[in-house]
Amino acid sequence: MLDYQKEFVDFMLDNKVLQFGDFTLKSGRKSPFFMNAGLYTSGKALQKLGEFYAKAIYDNFGLDFDVLFGPAYKGIPIAVATAMAIYDLYGKEVHYSANRKEMKTHGDKGTTLGDTMNKKCRVLMIEDVTTSGKSIEETYPVVTEHEEVEVIGLIVSLDRQEKGRHSDQSALKEISDRYHMPTSAIVSFSDAVNYIRESNDQISDQQWTAIKEYYEIYGAK
Repeated sequence: MLDYQKEFVDFMLDNKVLQFGDFTLKSGRKSPFFMNAGLYTSGKALQKLGEFYAKAIYDNFGLDFDVLFGPAYKGIPIAVATAMAIYDLYGKEVHYSANRKEMKTHGDKGTTLGDTMNKKCRVLMIEDVTTSGKSIEETYPVVTEHEEVEVIGLIVSLDRQEKGRHSDQSALKEISDRYHMPTSAIVSFSDAVNYIRESNDQISDQQWTAIKEYYEIYGAK
């Protein structure tokens, strides 16, 4: 793991964004851990989160793109914070965009917030986490509404490395294959949990057993 990836794992734990216990996910799965990016609520946390994303984007995608698209609602502050961090760290100006849950009929009308992406542009999609890939199915058509838009990939903060909705491949791999674009994450769950086990005692033996049993059922092949 790179230093910033280790720092990101510690950052998730410090902000209680990554928790271990007994959780029911949106997908209905019973999970021994939960990642909730909605707990990044302070300016300090969002600034730091944007820096982690910016570094991972630079390493995995480079900077040859124009717009960061963050699906409503959690993706909006992530896209904004990351666009600011990319400028601060690398001097590259990129725009942000997001989808609206409801069509706006006055002022800046339409289904998008921020950059309207109604011109030729390269777009990187950015999310907090992808468990099943359902959210991308809902937002990808919004991003590609204009024919000149090229989606260059998707980045999330944590790759849960679980089976997707349609196969034993991970949700990120399914998305990559379905939409013909690369996908990446700041850190994978396996790297994160191994680092946590080695560096502190925040995962008990019982929780570690539950994690292994969970991945025997839901782990991507």
